[in-house]
Amino acid sequence: MSDIANTPEPPYYAVIFSSHRTEGDHGYGAMAERMVALAASQPGFLGIESAREGLGITVSYWESLEAIKNWKRHAEHREAQRLGHERWYADFRVRIAKVEREYGM
Repeated sequence: MSDIANTPEPPYYAVIFSSHRTEGDHGYGAMAERMVALAASQPGFLGIESAREGLGITVSYWESLEAIKNWKRHAEHREAQRLGHERWYADFRVRIAKVEREYGM
């Protein structure tokens, strides 16, 4: 179980990545760990939450749309995206949303 991200007061942005994996690891686990560590070092990164039980959902939080664009263009991330298309995902969707309000315990 991953921790709930400790995000700042809104507004900020969420990148919601929903996916169905292909069979087998094929290097996925190591790359996923690397991408989390790399994303966390990027300007504008605020946090990440992830869960997988059949359907995988990862939500990363960012300060701005520009920070999201820069992450999408990062060379190592682009390689992970390429491998995702070729090896790791049977299906996926990426959604970007502006968080305007948050509350909780």
